[in-house]
Amino acid sequence: MTGAEVRPGGRAARVRSALLDAAATALVECGPAGFDLAELARRAGIGKTTVYRRWGTVGAVVGDLVADMAETSLPRADTGTLDGDLAANADLVRATLADPRQGRLFAALVAAATADPATADALRDFYDRRISEWQPCVADAVARGELDPGTDTAAVVRAVSAPLYYRLLTRGEPPTEDDARRAAGAAAAAARAGVFLS
Repeated sequence: MTGAEVRPGGRAARVRSALLDAAATALVECGPAGFDLAELARRAGIGKTTVYRRWGTVGAVVGDLVADMAETSLPRADTGTLDGDLAANADLVRATLADPRQGRLFAALVAAATADPATADALRDFYDRRISEWQPCVADAVARGELDPGTDTAAVVRAVSAPLYYRLLTRGEPPTEDDARRAAGAAAAAARAGVFLS
């Protein structure tokens, strides 16, 4: 059983929290190849046996870290307009990627995913969950008549965050408020123009 399969309370929750925090720090500092379970246990101040028994592999720890990130992400906004909702989504992504630790952590996770199928699966699940969380804002816009029926709701949400991640990953620069504003505006304009009709 991996840490991702249990939702413990009490001491078990503290152990999980300490280990995931240590894993996030290690990923930022060393990359995925720069540590093992024994190192994570040392960083977290918990017994190696506990770490090996609950997680078993670094990949399982990283998968649990990504699952925890999805669980603790802020819920979607509901401003009542497509523009407002997409702007809120863009600002949330921007704030996350502009955070010194979170931005570096996401970059490290993307790098790890290129070499580790388990990390790639965990990261894909994270994004699928976040896209699903925000899709209703586009569906609501369709229901209000702001967008045509048949608009691909997931594609609209992905169009908001894609340029923000692209800036971080290709330029090493966190996205700015202007970047977020442009990304949200471009996605809304494209959606209104029928670009995302399926």
